[in-house]
Amino acid sequence: MAAAACDAGGVAVVSARAIDAAAAPASLRPMREADLDAVMAIELRAYPFPWTRGIFRDCLLADYPARVLVQEGEIIGYGMLSVAADEAHVLNVCAAPEVQGLGHGRRLLRALLQLARGRGVQRVFLEVRPSNPTAIALYHAEGFNEIGRRPRYYPAKQGREDAIVMAMELFADE
Repeated sequence: MAAAACDAGGVAVVSARAIDAAAAPASLRPMREADLDAVMAIELRAYPFPWTRGIFRDCLLADYPARVLVQEGEIIGYGMLSVAADEAHVLNVCAAPEVQGLGHGRRLLRALLQLARGRGVQRVFLEVRPSNPTAIALYHAEGFNEIGRRPRYYPAKQGREDAIVMAMELFADE
């Protein structure tokens, strides 16, 4: 999830886009249906098995809390949450591939957790691919713990991939 590559000598080379993205401030706002073209453009670049436009639209129609991260007028990331009673489920957190590794995913995750707290949520769940160590590290760093596995949960190039199920408790004083 880094916006850097290595040159032939193994030295990290950061793209101009990543430098610009790090310098320009980004703001969060609620996701709207009008954002779905930009969200889908990121989703298709970021994932080999992306959500469909219909999934995003259905989540918005169901009034799931969702945020987009906007920088210089362009959507560079998004997050989606479902809330039921005192539990929430992080459904999707994604920063555009060209700006990954700059803290945008963390900011989106924290925004979703704040939305959950504001709705009286006590426990938040999520699933993550075992093949995504960067996301796993982010979730651990933000207080999530592995609580189980869902066998063959995700589509994969070689059939199906398990999901690691993670959870965290939210406390009112945080």
